[in-house]
Amino acid sequence: MFVKIKKGNLAVYLFLVVGIYILFAKIFVDWNRWREFYPTIQFYIICNLLYNFVFYQHTLWRYKAVTLPWLNHTLIEITFSFFIIPVVLIIYLQYYPRRKKRFIYMGVWIAYFSFIEVLFEKKGLFIYENDWNVWWSTLFNLITFSIIRIHYKDHLVGILVSIPIVIILLLFFHPSLHELK
Repeated sequence: MFVKIKKGNLAVYLFLVVGIYILFAKIFVDWNRWREFYPTIQFYIICNLLYNFVFYQHTLWRYKAVTLPWLNHTLIEITFSFFIIPVVLIIYLQYYPRRKKRFIYMGVWIAYFSFIEVLFEKKGLFIYENDWNVWWSTLFNLITFSIIRIHYKDHLVGILVSIPIVIILLLFFHPSLHELK
């Protein structure tokens, strides 16, 4: 999945990644169950887009296209939110183990997302800003995958658990009022 990116090939690379996740969707997703996962997918997308809206002028992380001016954070984030994340969440929730192996299972997903982020950061495609770093991202991945599972089991509890976490993030990494649109 990670090939050497030549100048001008970043758009092709993004389409390749989307293609890989479409292939994952075809192989690993039981599409007869999509309605079961839909509320949690919506919850994630709403939270992700809300972050991008509130932190528009004060990002904690952002995607960076290194070659094509039209391929910006917004387009990459939309692609991530509407193509990659739905597939990831369905696979994550669909195969979530019942008991003993759930912490290992969640740990694999956290490690996978953190590893991908480190690779993108090393390639200059993912930028940390405003005191954010890979360790904050790893903690954030732990919280995110936990809340995704909680929300899937009980939507209201997932929302209620998210509220203090959002408040804590705003306290630590808040943009000043003049940075808001």
